[in-house]
Amino acid sequence: MHGLDSGADDYLVRPFALAEHHARLRSLARRGRAERPAVLKVQDLRLDPARREVHRGDAPIELSAKEFAVLETFMRRPGEVLTRFDLLEHAWDLAYEARSNVIDVYVRRLREKVDRPFGRDSIETVRGAGYRLRESA
Repeated sequence: MHGLDSGADDYLVRPFALAEHHARLRSLARRGRAERPAVLKVQDLRLDPARREVHRGDAPIELSAKEFAVLETFMRRPGEVLTRFDLLEHAWDLAYEARSNVIDVYVRRLREKVDRPFGRDSIETVRGAGYRLRESA
């Protein structure tokens, strides 16, 4: 159960029949890949992962690699409250020790680059939980 509660959608308990394993793999292959839009859009903010470009309206925004990764995480899950761990998991490698305020620093930097120059407040703090990218103005 822990595996399913942690995000897995299937698992096998050993020992298992090889035929069942193959059948489950075929079933997963039939599902296809989850749809991933080529360009992510939230309000007038656009992020193109392939080109590594970000725009607010027509204005380009320069971001560091980590800022880009954090913003991409927000934009793939707009409206959801993301914990600091959710953001660390996407933007940093697994060996990173999450004992600092690095996420708070990067969220502040993002606000300075994607919100404040445009008079927006789209990245909000959810006290005691994390951060959220608002879906609407």
